[in-house]
Amino acid sequence: MRTEVLTAKALEKVNHDKYLLANAVGKRAEAIANGATPKVDVDVKTMKATDIALLEIAEGKIEVNLEE
Repeated sequence: MRTEVLTAKALEKVNHDKYLLANAVGKRAEAIANGATPKVDVDVKTMKATDIALLEIAEGKIEVNLEE
């Protein structure tokens, strides 16, 4: 799936808050890069951690919400 389509779907999951999405992707990508198991069926050797994180959010595998 194209990055633009994934980003649009992921933005819908966070009420179109691009800053919240960027923060969530960054945190999840860091966790994946440090060994966390992806919640989607992908080859971690061929996909970047940021793309995996974006895919997880777009598919609703990761719930993103504001922390107070």
